[in-house]
Amino acid sequence: MALINVDDAGDSAGWSRRNRQKTKHKIPGEVDTPAVDYEKLKWLCSHQGLKGKGDIHGESSEEAHKFFMENYHQIFPGRRPLPGIPLGNQDRSTGPQAASKTSGPQAASKSSSNLSTGVPGSVPCVKKHQNECDHPESWSHEIKEHLSKLHKERKDLDPHVIHANRIKELRQIHRKLPYERTAADNAKVYRHLKEFPLLAGQLTDKELKELCTVTQLDVWRDEDYTVFGNLGFHIILKGSVVPQTDPWIKTNNMPVIFRSPTPLLTTTAFTDSPEIPELTVGDCFGTLEKVEGREPNSKILTVLTKSVPCEFLKISGNDYKRITEHIRERENSEKVDVIQSCQNYHLWPRQSLMKLANLLNWTTYPENTVLVTEGELCPFVGFIKSGECHVLRQVQVMHTLPNGKQEKRFKQVVMSRLKTGDSFGEISVLETEPMTSSIVTATDLELGIISPERLKELDDTTRSLMLQSSEQLCGQLSEDEIHNEYIDQELKREWNQFKHGVVVDVINHRGIRPGYGKWSN
Repeated sequence: MALINVDDAGDSAGWSRRNRQKTKHKIPGEVDTPAVDYEKLKWLCSHQGLKGKGDIHGESSEEAHKFFMENYHQIFPGRRPLPGIPLGNQDRSTGPQAASKTSGPQAASKSSSNLSTGVPGSVPCVKKHQNECDHPESWSHEIKEHLSKLHKERKDLDPHVIHANRIKELRQIHRKLPYERTAADNAKVYRHLKEFPLLAGQLTDKELKELCTVTQLDVWRDEDYTVFGNLGFHIILKGSVVPQTDPWIKTNNMPVIFRSPTPLLTTTAFTDSPEIPELTVGDCFGTLEKVEGREPNSKILTVLTKSVPCEFLKISGNDYKRITEHIRERENSEKVDVIQSCQNYHLWPRQSLMKLANLLNWTTYPENTVLVTEGELCPFVGFIKSGECHVLRQVQVMHTLPNGKQEKRFKQVVMSRLKTGDSFGEISVLETEPMTSSIVTATDLELGIISPERLKELDDTTRSLMLQSSEQLCGQLSEDEIHNEYIDQELKREWNQFKHGVVVDVINHRGIRPGYGKWSN
């Protein structure tokens, strides 16, 4: 067993061990990097052919000068690598194989290099790429090498590359069956399908997210086979097709009249171009909503496979119909729950609530937004889903000016608050009467509204039921009651200001300032 000097070991490893007599750890001392390797310098200067070495004229030969210029960098063992990036064809291997390639003076011992630093026993720091540091010829200073990474980043921003990667990822994900895909896979599909305007433009975000869970891959391996577009919406991921009819795509917002029998697309149908258009990767055909009155295998919206195999991302028309109906039922159920939570609609029958729910639309308002102004018509009937509103009434009071004079002014008084489960505006909209109070949002508000135009679609029975169930907000209050409420609120406000002033005076009496000095914490 080797003997270890305890004193030396304690000095070298004391920084990583805790000294009980001291509260701080020692920081390891920095080892100076040797500046000059004198052994290599002596070897380099002893070369025959340098000035004063074997030349009677005292001049260095061309070969000796070249040898010196090629090897002078070896006398700087701690030299930092030159800026640049390594060449791709350079040998970066380290270890015994790399060490065997170095011969003679290049394999000088490290202890001789340490003589230049004056630190006995010090070992120079080993670089991660020591072989590259010792050989500057392994570093490139060409612009094309430095810009290679930049070109790669720019390539990632190329729209054609982005489109190709999108198609590639869609193909990889849809090799799995719908029930095998994870939530992360469906999120990627949703993000990619948002970039197809022909599909995303006719769907809401909820519908598109739901449809991403049922999309499937449709593969056709034979040429000149008919693909029926009336069965669903198709996005070409691989191959190409030729449309048989015009139009070959139908969106929900596109009014299209299909003739019967369906005329096939021929070259004579295009007078300007003699060729039938070819749909390639990224193009779409088919429809989400099945064309009523036509069989699924009819010729409308059909295409022929051309470049095989063809792969399509398909959204079935039956899946689209089922999902949209499910979303519609879920939204109507939520609307019915919000309406029925209002006190005036607790006892309404389900059928009448469904009629109101079909007319309801969701909207949001930020804080401190005036929804209705006193004395004006209400622009809609509102049902509060979340948030809070203040109901304000105007009152005429005497206001004292700084010069002592008094004048009459109108002030706003908070008479009540509207919360989740409250409604307003029914009497104003149905009877065309001005509002008796103003309504201002106190928080961010999510509201279900029915416009006056939509209310006209209701039958007389439902309209009469709304009139009987509703009343004006604060409509029965007299001027005296409003004036008394204003006086009570003003007295409370003055009393709170007086209490606050007394507390501040007491605190500041001893120079105590909360948030400053020793009271900052």
